[in-house]
Amino acid sequence: MGLNDIHAVLFNTHILYSVALGIWAAVMAARGQSISGNYWGAVFTSALLALVVAIIGLVMTLQGLRTARTAVYFIYMSWLVIIMPGLFSLLRGRDDRSAAIAFSILSFFNAATSTSMWQRGLVGPWLPEGA
Repeated sequence: MGLNDIHAVLFNTHILYSVALGIWAAVMAARGQSISGNYWGAVFTSALLALVVAIIGLVMTLQGLRTARTAVYFIYMSWLVIIMPGLFSLLRGRDDRSAAIAFSILSFFNAATSTSMWQRGLVGPWLPEGA
């Protein structure tokens, strides 16, 4: 299994993980529960997963491989890495119902953004430059 395959699997994992985070936060909001420490750990894991995907993309770029629009790929991946911790920071660690709704919406948005990246060929295939 090459880096192209590993990147694709991890990127798909990030999409599914974002959907799961969105559902989890929506359920907490519907029940009127505060966000648990388990959810904060899952948010960190989501950002870490996006970072690992971006690092694999960087490694493939350094090897001379490119996607259709590599620069746009890195802009989107930067978004996926920083936005969940960024929302936590913007909300100053709030864990109430409205924070759960915000995290749910953002998680679904991240899944939609990642799916859009996949559909537009930003994620792969990674090919040698000029190919």
